[in-house]
Amino acid sequence: MITLFWCPQTRASRILWLLEEMDEPFEVRLIDIRKPEAKQDSDFMAASPMGKVPALMDTASTGTVYVADSAAIALYLADRYPSSGLAPALDDPSRGKYLYWMTYTPGVIEPAMMEKFTGQEVSRSTAGWGNFDTMIEVLEAALKQGPWVMGEQFSAADVLLGSSVNFMKMFGILPENTVLEAYIERCLARPAFTKALARDAELET
Repeated sequence: MITLFWCPQTRASRILWLLEEMDEPFEVRLIDIRKPEAKQDSDFMAASPMGKVPALMDTASTGTVYVADSAAIALYLADRYPSSGLAPALDDPSRGKYLYWMTYTPGVIEPAMMEKFTGQEVSRSTAGWGNFDTMIEVLEAALKQGPWVMGEQFSAADVLLGSSVNFMKMFGILPENTVLEAYIERCLARPAFTKALARDAELET
């Protein structure tokens, strides 16, 4: 059984979307990371030593897997459950491109978002993520051909990227961009996204 450790208004919502894209049973365990009691849940702390969500516990006859961080969880789930069709096979030539986009959110988008929020000016040539404008330019170029970052095939990378672009729009830092706006609309139109939003709202009440 897959257990998602979830807290409202956090990055855990993107893994809820990913799980809805998969045809696998899962349960959601509410962990209020804003309260010290969260650290009393031994399963959660085994999965997330930093006490952050999302975190995942996957229990099977071969043993229990614990994993935290959106990108790591998405990589694990897409590879562990290949029937979901959310990742290219290990020997697929497109695997390199897929791995790049799977790590684009934590490695590029999120540092660039923090740059934008703080008003920090960084050197495009020395910052690992370039800068906010570079991040947008590269993402736009990748999605111009569409409909998804890997082309015709929706993948776990789109869950990470789509949720990130949606977050930027919600936070008011997404510049006017027809390519990224259309991408968000395609993501929002997916039944699994709709189910995840509904489940998010239900869990929050």
